Amino acid sequence: MSEVTKPKGNVGAVAGATVALVLLTGMNFVNYLDRYILPAVQEQVKGEFHLTDDQLGSLTVWFFVAYVASSPFTGWLGDRFKRKPMIVIAALGIAAMNFFTASVHDYMSLNLRHMALGVGEASFGIFAPALLADFYSEKRRNAALTIFNVAIPVGAALGFLLGGNIAQSHGWRMAFIASAVPGALIAVLILIFMREPERTGAHEKAQVDKGSVASLLSNKAYLGAILGYAAVTFSLGGISFWMPSFLHRVNGRDLGAAGTIMGGITVVCGLGSTLVGGWWANRWSKKTGKALYYVPAIGAALAVPPALVCFFGPSSLTLPMLGLAVFFIFLGTGPVNAATLNAVPANLRATAMAGQLFVLHVFGDMPSSKIIGIVSDHSNLRLGLGITLITMVVASVIFTWGARYAPRLHASVEEVAA
Repeated sequence: MSEVTKPKGNVGAVAGATVALVLLTGMNFVNYLDRYILPAVQEQVKGEFHLTDDQLGSLTVWFFVAYVASSPFTGWLGDRFKRKPMIVIAALGIAAMNFFTASVHDYMSLNLRHMALGVGEASFGIFAPALLADFYSEKRRNAALTIFNVAIPVGAALGFLLGGNIAQSHGWRMAFIASAVPGALIAVLILIFMREPERTGAHEKAQVDKGSVASLLSNKAYLGAILGYAAVTFSLGGISFWMPSFLHRVNGRDLGAAGTIMGGITVVCGLGSTLVGGWWANRWSKKTGKALYYVPAIGAALAVPPALVCFFGPSSLTLPMLGLAVFFIFLGTGPVNAATLNAVPANLRATAMAGQLFVLHVFGDMPSSKIIGIVSDHSNLRLGLGITLITMVVASVIFTWGARYAPRLHASVEEVAA
Protein backbone atom coordinates (compact mmCIF):
# COMPACT_ATOMS: atom_id res chain seq x y z
CA MET A 1 0.00 0.00 0.00
CA SER A 2 2.77 2.41 0.83
CA GLU A 3 6.45 3.07 1.20
CA VAL A 4 7.52 3.37 4.80
CA THR A 5 10.60 4.03 6.82
CA LYS A 6 11.74 0.41 6.62
CA PRO A 7 13.16 -1.31 3.52
CA LYS A 8 10.74 -2.47 0.87
CA GLY A 9 9.35 -5.93 1.50
CA ASN A 10 9.25 -5.46 5.25
CA VAL A 11 5.72 -6.66 5.91
CA GLY A 12 5.86 -5.58 9.54
CA ALA A 13 6.69 -2.00 8.56
CA VAL A 14 3.80 -1.83 6.10
CA ALA A 15 1.44 -3.33 8.66
CA GLY A 16 2.64 -0.81 11.25
CA ALA A 17 1.92 2.06 8.89
CA THR A 18 -1.55 0.69 8.14
CA VAL A 19 -2.42 0.20 11.81
CA ALA A 20 -1.28 3.74 12.60
CA LEU A 21 -3.28 5.19 9.71
CA VAL A 22 -6.46 3.32 10.70
CA LEU A 23 -6.28 4.19 14.40
CA LEU A 24 -5.28 7.82 13.92
CA THR A 25 -7.98 8.28 11.28
CA GLY A 26 -10.48 6.85 13.77
CA MET A 27 -9.34 9.31 16.43
CA ASN A 28 -9.48 12.18 13.93
CA PHE A 29 -13.07 11.14 13.23
CA VAL A 30 -13.92 11.41 16.93
CA ASN A 31 -12.02 14.70 17.12
CA TYR A 32 -14.28 16.33 14.54
CA LEU A 33 -17.41 14.63 15.84
CA ASP A 34 -16.75 16.38 19.16
CA ARG A 35 -16.05 19.72 17.51
CA TYR A 36 -19.29 19.82 15.53
CA ILE A 37 -21.67 18.81 18.29
CA LEU A 38 -21.79 22.41 19.53
CA PRO A 39 -23.13 23.91 16.25
CA ALA A 40 -25.83 21.23 16.26
CA VAL A 41 -27.01 22.04 19.80
CA GLN A 42 -26.15 25.73 20.10
CA GLU A 43 -29.76 26.93 19.82
CA GLN A 44 -30.52 25.01 23.03
CA VAL A 45 -27.36 26.39 24.65
CA LYS A 46 -28.36 29.90 23.58
CA GLY A 47 -31.81 29.49 25.10
CA GLU A 48 -30.60 28.00 28.40
CA PHE A 49 -27.91 30.60 29.03
CA HIS A 50 -29.76 33.51 27.32
CA LEU A 51 -26.89 34.28 24.96
CA THR A 52 -26.50 36.57 21.96
CA ASP A 53 -25.05 35.36 18.66
CA ASP A 54 -21.88 37.23 19.56
CA GLN A 55 -21.56 35.19 22.78
CA LEU A 56 -22.25 31.96 20.94
CA GLY A 57 -19.45 32.77 18.53
CA SER A 58 -17.17 33.50 21.48
CA LEU A 59 -17.39 29.87 22.60
CA THR A 60 -15.43 28.92 19.50
CA VAL A 61 -13.05 31.85 20.00
CA TRP A 62 -12.04 30.65 23.47
CA PHE A 63 -11.68 27.08 22.20
CA PHE A 64 -9.18 28.28 19.62
CA VAL A 65 -7.42 30.68 22.00
CA ALA A 66 -6.38 27.63 24.01
CA TYR A 67 -5.81 25.66 20.82
CA VAL A 68 -3.33 28.10 19.29
CA ALA A 69 -1.71 29.09 22.59
CA SER A 70 -0.77 25.47 23.26
CA SER A 71 0.31 24.62 19.71
CA PRO A 72 3.88 26.06 19.85
CA PHE A 73 4.62 23.99 22.96
CA THR A 74 3.10 20.82 21.53
CA GLY A 75 5.02 21.35 18.29
CA TRP A 76 8.23 21.65 20.33
CA LEU A 77 7.39 18.40 22.13
CA GLY A 78 6.55 16.57 18.90
CA ASP A 79 9.95 17.28 17.31
CA ARG A 80 11.85 16.02 20.38
CA PHE A 81 9.95 13.20 22.07
CA LYS A 82 7.92 10.11 21.19
CA ARG A 83 4.50 11.04 19.90
CA LYS A 84 2.54 7.87 20.66
CA PRO A 85 2.21 8.44 24.46
CA MET A 86 1.35 12.09 23.89
CA ILE A 87 -1.36 11.11 21.39
CA VAL A 88 -2.87 8.71 23.95
CA ILE A 89 -2.90 11.40 26.63
CA ALA A 90 -4.50 13.90 24.25
CA ALA A 91 -7.20 11.41 23.23
CA LEU A 92 -8.08 10.61 26.83
CA GLY A 93 -8.15 14.31 27.67
CA ILE A 94 -10.60 15.01 24.82
CA ALA A 95 -12.89 12.21 26.04
CA ALA A 96 -12.74 13.51 29.62
CA MET A 97 -13.68 17.07 28.64
CA ASN A 98 -16.73 15.87 26.74
CA PHE A 99 -17.86 13.74 29.65
CA PHE A 100 -17.51 16.57 32.16
CA THR A 101 -19.72 18.83 30.05
CA ALA A 102 -22.65 17.32 31.96
CA SER A 103 -21.59 19.34 35.01
CA VAL A 104 -21.47 22.71 33.22
CA HIS A 105 -24.21 25.08 34.40
CA ASP A 106 -23.00 28.57 33.47
CA TYR A 107 -21.53 30.30 30.45
CA MET A 108 -18.06 30.85 31.95
CA SER A 109 -17.71 27.15 32.84
CA LEU A 110 -18.70 26.24 29.30
CA ASN A 111 -15.95 28.52 27.99
CA LEU A 112 -13.38 26.92 30.31
CA ARG A 113 -14.46 23.47 29.17
CA HIS A 114 -14.02 24.54 25.55
CA MET A 115 -10.53 25.86 26.29
CA ALA A 116 -9.45 22.57 27.87
CA LEU A 117 -10.83 20.68 24.89
CA GLY A 118 -8.83 22.96 22.59
CA VAL A 119 -5.55 21.95 24.24
CA GLY A 120 -6.32 18.26 23.68
CA GLU A 121 -7.36 18.72 20.06
CA ALA A 122 -4.32 20.88 19.26
CA SER A 123 -2.01 18.20 20.64
CA PHE A 124 -3.56 15.45 18.55
CA GLY A 125 -3.72 17.63 15.44
CA ILE A 126 0.03 18.24 15.60
CA PHE A 127 1.35 14.84 16.66
CA ALA A 128 -0.74 12.59 14.40
CA PRO A 129 0.16 14.01 10.93
CA ALA A 130 3.83 14.32 11.91
CA LEU A 131 3.87 10.67 13.00
CA LEU A 132 2.20 9.54 9.77
CA ALA A 133 4.74 11.51 7.74
CA ASP A 134 7.45 9.24 9.17
CA PHE A 135 5.65 6.18 7.79
CA TYR A 136 4.91 7.51 4.28
CA SER A 137 7.13 9.01 1.58
CA GLU A 138 6.32 12.35 -0.06
CA LYS A 139 4.60 10.80 -3.08
CA ARG A 140 2.52 8.51 -0.82
CA ARG A 141 1.88 11.13 1.84
CA ASN A 142 -1.02 12.82 0.03
CA ALA A 143 -2.87 9.48 -0.19
CA ALA A 144 -2.28 8.73 3.51
CA LEU A 145 -3.31 12.21 4.64
CA THR A 146 -6.35 12.13 2.36
CA ILE A 147 -7.51 8.99 4.19
CA PHE A 148 -6.66 10.62 7.54
CA ASN A 149 -8.68 13.72 6.60
CA VAL A 150 -11.67 11.74 5.32
CA ALA A 151 -12.50 11.71 9.03
CA ILE A 152 -13.19 15.46 8.95
CA PRO A 153 -16.43 15.45 6.92
CA VAL A 154 -17.56 12.09 8.35
CA GLY A 155 -16.89 13.14 11.95
CA ALA A 156 -18.42 16.57 11.42
CA ALA A 157 -21.48 15.00 9.81
CA LEU A 158 -22.03 12.61 12.69
CA GLY A 159 -21.52 15.49 15.13
CA PHE A 160 -24.31 17.41 13.42
CA LEU A 161 -26.51 14.33 13.12
CA LEU A 162 -26.10 12.87 16.61
CA GLY A 163 -25.79 16.25 18.32
CA GLY A 164 -29.02 17.60 16.88
CA ASN A 165 -31.06 14.45 17.39
CA ILE A 166 -29.77 13.59 20.88
CA ALA A 167 -30.31 17.20 21.95
CA GLN A 168 -33.84 17.10 20.56
CA SER A 169 -34.75 14.07 22.69
CA HIS A 170 -32.37 14.11 25.68
CA GLY A 171 -30.91 17.61 25.89
CA TRP A 172 -27.62 19.07 24.70
CA ARG A 173 -25.49 17.76 27.60
CA MET A 174 -26.22 14.14 26.75
CA ALA A 175 -24.89 14.72 23.23
CA PHE A 176 -21.45 15.55 24.64
CA ILE A 177 -21.50 12.63 27.08
CA ALA A 178 -22.25 10.19 24.25
CA SER A 179 -19.25 11.46 22.28
CA ALA A 180 -16.81 10.73 25.14
CA VAL A 181 -16.99 6.92 24.83
CA PRO A 182 -15.47 6.29 21.35
CA GLY A 183 -12.53 8.61 22.01
CA ALA A 184 -11.58 6.75 25.19
CA LEU A 185 -11.82 3.38 23.42
CA ILE A 186 -9.62 4.47 20.50
CA ALA A 187 -7.04 5.87 22.93
CA VAL A 188 -6.72 2.40 24.49
CA LEU A 189 -6.38 0.78 21.05
CA ILE A 190 -3.63 3.23 20.10
CA LEU A 191 -1.81 2.45 23.34
CA ILE A 192 -1.94 -1.32 22.70
CA PHE A 193 -1.55 -1.69 18.94
CA MET A 194 0.18 1.35 17.42
CA ARG A 195 3.97 1.60 17.31
CA GLU A 196 6.19 4.67 17.20
CA PRO A 197 7.90 4.90 13.78
CA GLU A 198 11.54 5.71 13.21
CA ARG A 199 11.92 9.36 12.31
CA THR A 200 12.82 10.00 8.68
CA GLY A 201 15.47 12.55 7.83
CA ALA A 202 17.87 11.21 10.45
CA HIS A 203 20.66 12.66 8.25
CA GLU A 204 19.35 16.13 9.03
CA LYS A 205 20.35 18.19 12.00
CA ALA A 206 18.57 16.66 14.99
CA GLN A 207 18.58 19.89 16.93
CA VAL A 208 15.58 22.11 16.16
CA ASP A 209 17.17 25.50 16.79
CA LYS A 210 15.74 28.99 16.54
CA GLY A 211 17.30 29.52 13.12
CA SER A 212 15.65 26.47 11.59
CA VAL A 213 12.27 27.38 13.07
CA ALA A 214 12.62 30.95 11.79
CA SER A 215 13.29 29.54 8.31
CA LEU A 216 9.61 28.62 8.12
CA LEU A 217 8.78 32.32 7.92
CA SER A 218 10.72 32.64 4.66
CA ASN A 219 9.56 29.31 3.21
CA LYS A 220 7.13 30.47 0.52
CA ALA A 221 5.86 26.98 -0.30
CA TYR A 222 5.00 26.50 3.37
CA LEU A 223 3.44 29.95 3.71
CA GLY A 224 1.35 29.47 0.57
CA ALA A 225 -0.07 26.24 1.98
CA ILE A 226 -0.88 27.44 5.49
CA LEU A 227 -2.16 30.93 4.61
CA GLY A 228 -4.42 29.57 1.88
CA TYR A 229 -5.66 26.90 4.28
CA ALA A 230 -6.37 29.61 6.87
CA ALA A 231 -8.63 31.48 4.44
CA VAL A 232 -10.48 28.25 3.56
CA THR A 233 -10.82 27.44 7.25
CA PHE A 234 -12.36 30.86 7.91
CA SER A 235 -15.06 30.04 5.37
CA LEU A 236 -15.58 26.41 6.31
CA GLY A 237 -15.53 27.12 10.04
CA GLY A 238 -18.05 29.94 9.73
CA ILE A 239 -20.40 27.95 7.50
CA SER A 240 -20.18 24.83 9.68
CA PHE A 241 -20.84 26.77 12.88
CA TRP A 242 -23.75 28.87 11.67
CA MET A 243 -25.48 26.79 9.00
CA PRO A 244 -27.59 24.71 11.46
CA SER A 245 -28.83 28.00 12.93
CA PHE A 246 -29.43 29.32 9.40
CA LEU A 247 -31.54 26.27 8.56
CA HIS A 248 -33.41 26.65 11.85
CA ARG A 249 -34.05 30.40 11.69
CA VAL A 250 -34.30 31.10 7.96
CA ASN A 251 -35.65 27.79 6.67
CA GLY A 252 -37.81 27.06 9.72
CA ARG A 253 -36.47 23.56 10.47
CA ASP A 254 -36.28 22.10 13.99
CA LEU A 255 -32.90 21.31 15.57
CA GLY A 256 -33.05 17.61 14.79
CA ALA A 257 -33.88 18.22 11.13
CA ALA A 258 -31.24 20.95 10.79
CA GLY A 259 -28.57 18.69 12.31
CA THR A 260 -29.60 15.75 10.14
CA ILE A 261 -29.55 17.84 6.97
CA MET A 262 -26.19 19.42 7.74
CA GLY A 263 -24.76 16.06 8.76
CA GLY A 264 -26.02 14.35 5.62
CA ILE A 265 -24.68 17.04 3.31
CA THR A 266 -21.32 17.11 5.09
CA VAL A 267 -20.76 13.36 5.01
CA VAL A 268 -21.91 12.80 1.42
CA CYS A 269 -20.44 15.90 -0.20
CA GLY A 270 -17.45 16.33 2.12
CA LEU A 271 -16.43 12.68 2.07
CA GLY A 272 -16.87 12.37 -1.68
CA SER A 273 -14.97 15.59 -2.27
CA THR A 274 -12.06 14.62 0.02
CA LEU A 275 -11.64 11.35 -1.87
CA VAL A 276 -11.99 13.01 -5.29
CA GLY A 277 -9.57 15.78 -4.37
CA GLY A 278 -6.99 13.32 -3.07
CA TRP A 279 -7.30 11.14 -6.19
CA TRP A 280 -7.11 14.18 -8.48
CA ALA A 281 -4.04 15.54 -6.71
CA ASN A 282 -2.35 12.11 -6.85
CA ARG A 283 -2.87 11.88 -10.62
CA TRP A 284 -1.83 15.48 -11.22
CA SER A 285 1.21 15.17 -8.93
CA LYS A 286 2.76 12.68 -11.33
CA LYS A 287 3.36 15.68 -13.59
CA THR A 288 3.97 18.45 -11.06
CA GLY A 289 4.16 19.04 -7.32
CA LYS A 290 2.15 22.20 -7.89
CA ALA A 291 -0.99 20.01 -8.00
CA LEU A 292 -1.10 19.97 -4.19
CA TYR A 293 -1.74 23.72 -4.39
CA TYR A 294 -3.83 23.90 -7.56
CA VAL A 295 -6.51 21.45 -6.33
CA PRO A 296 -7.41 23.49 -3.21
CA ALA A 297 -7.15 26.73 -5.25
CA ILE A 298 -9.67 25.48 -7.80
CA GLY A 299 -11.94 24.07 -5.09
CA ALA A 300 -12.07 27.38 -3.19
CA ALA A 301 -12.87 29.34 -6.34
CA LEU A 302 -15.62 26.95 -7.46
CA ALA A 303 -17.27 27.09 -4.02
CA VAL A 304 -18.12 30.78 -4.30
CA PRO A 305 -21.08 30.71 -6.77
CA PRO A 306 -23.11 27.96 -5.04
CA ALA A 307 -22.43 29.48 -1.60
CA LEU A 308 -23.70 32.84 -2.86
CA VAL A 309 -26.98 31.27 -4.02
CA CYS A 310 -27.25 29.26 -0.79
CA PHE A 311 -27.06 32.35 1.42
CA PHE A 312 -28.99 34.84 -0.67
CA GLY A 313 -31.06 32.82 -3.15
CA PRO A 314 -34.50 31.23 -2.83
CA SER A 315 -35.04 28.67 -0.07
CA SER A 316 -35.73 25.96 -2.64
CA LEU A 317 -32.06 26.14 -3.72
CA THR A 318 -30.52 26.36 -0.24
CA LEU A 319 -29.78 22.66 0.21
CA PRO A 320 -28.48 21.74 -3.28
CA MET A 321 -26.28 24.84 -3.36
CA LEU A 322 -25.01 24.09 0.14
CA GLY A 323 -24.07 20.60 -1.02
CA LEU A 324 -22.13 21.96 -4.00
CA ALA A 325 -20.31 24.53 -1.86
CA VAL A 326 -19.30 21.92 0.71
CA PHE A 327 -18.10 19.60 -2.06
CA PHE A 328 -15.83 22.22 -3.59
CA ILE A 329 -14.48 23.46 -0.25
CA PHE A 330 -13.37 19.96 0.81
CA LEU A 331 -11.52 19.20 -2.46
CA GLY A 332 -8.19 20.40 -1.11
CA THR A 333 -8.29 18.89 2.39
CA GLY A 334 -5.80 16.08 1.78
CA PRO A 335 -3.52 17.85 -0.71
CA VAL A 336 -3.03 20.98 1.38
CA ASN A 337 -1.86 18.99 4.42
CA ALA A 338 0.54 17.03 2.22
CA ALA A 339 1.80 20.32 0.76
CA THR A 340 2.53 21.64 4.26
CA LEU A 341 4.58 18.59 5.29
CA ASN A 342 6.39 18.31 1.96
CA ALA A 343 7.50 21.95 2.15
CA VAL A 344 9.59 21.47 5.31
CA PRO A 345 12.52 19.27 6.42
CA ALA A 346 11.76 16.16 8.48
CA ASN A 347 13.18 17.61 11.71
CA LEU A 348 10.63 20.44 11.59
CA ARG A 349 7.44 18.54 10.79
CA ALA A 350 5.75 18.83 14.19
CA THR A 351 6.81 22.47 14.47
CA ALA A 352 5.49 23.11 10.95
CA MET A 353 2.15 21.49 11.83
CA ALA A 354 2.02 23.61 14.98
CA GLY A 355 2.59 26.69 12.85
CA GLN A 356 -0.12 25.60 10.44
CA LEU A 357 -2.63 25.06 13.23
CA PHE A 358 -1.71 28.40 14.79
CA VAL A 359 -2.21 30.33 11.55
CA LEU A 360 -5.31 28.58 10.25
CA HIS A 361 -7.13 29.01 13.55
CA VAL A 362 -5.92 32.51 14.49
CA PHE A 363 -6.84 33.79 11.04
CA GLY A 364 -9.42 31.12 10.21
CA ASP A 365 -12.20 29.57 12.26
CA MET A 366 -11.33 31.29 15.55
CA PRO A 367 -12.48 34.75 14.42
CA SER A 368 -14.99 33.63 11.76
CA SER A 369 -17.77 32.42 14.04
CA LYS A 370 -17.58 35.55 16.18
CA ILE A 371 -17.35 37.97 13.24
CA ILE A 372 -20.34 36.33 11.58
CA GLY A 373 -22.22 36.50 14.89
CA ILE A 374 -21.49 40.22 15.28
CA VAL A 375 -22.65 40.95 11.72
CA SER A 376 -25.75 38.82 12.34
CA ASP A 377 -26.59 40.75 15.53
CA HIS A 378 -26.35 44.06 13.64
CA SER A 379 -28.03 42.95 10.41
CA ASN A 380 -28.93 39.33 9.67
CA LEU A 381 -27.36 35.90 9.37
CA ARG A 382 -27.39 35.99 5.56
CA LEU A 383 -25.02 38.95 5.50
CA GLY A 384 -22.88 37.41 8.22
CA LEU A 385 -22.36 34.23 6.21
CA GLY A 386 -21.69 36.32 3.10
CA ILE A 387 -18.27 37.22 4.54
CA THR A 388 -17.13 33.67 3.79
CA LEU A 389 -17.45 34.33 0.06
CA ILE A 390 -14.62 36.86 0.25
CA THR A 391 -12.25 34.57 2.13
CA MET A 392 -12.79 31.74 -0.38
CA VAL A 393 -11.61 34.05 -3.16
CA VAL A 394 -8.62 35.07 -1.04
CA ALA A 395 -7.77 31.39 -0.44
CA SER A 396 -7.75 30.63 -4.16
CA VAL A 397 -5.36 33.52 -4.83
CA ILE A 398 -2.95 32.48 -2.06
CA PHE A 399 -2.84 28.82 -3.13
CA THR A 400 -2.12 29.86 -6.71
CA TRP A 401 0.75 32.04 -5.49
CA GLY A 402 2.12 29.22 -3.31
CA ALA A 403 2.14 26.80 -6.23
CA ARG A 404 5.00 28.81 -7.77
CA TYR A 405 7.29 27.56 -4.98
CA ALA A 406 6.10 23.95 -4.67
CA PRO A 407 9.05 21.53 -4.17
CA ARG A 408 9.71 18.49 -6.32
CA LEU A 409 8.12 15.33 -4.92
CA HIS A 410 10.27 12.31 -4.00
CA ALA A 411 9.17 8.75 -4.62
CA SER A 412 10.66 7.20 -1.50
CA VAL A 413 11.93 7.98 1.95
CA GLU A 414 15.38 6.82 0.87
CA GLU A 415 15.39 9.45 -1.89
CA VAL A 416 14.42 12.15 0.61
CA ALA A 417 17.35 11.17 2.81
CA ALA A 418 19.83 11.15 -0.06
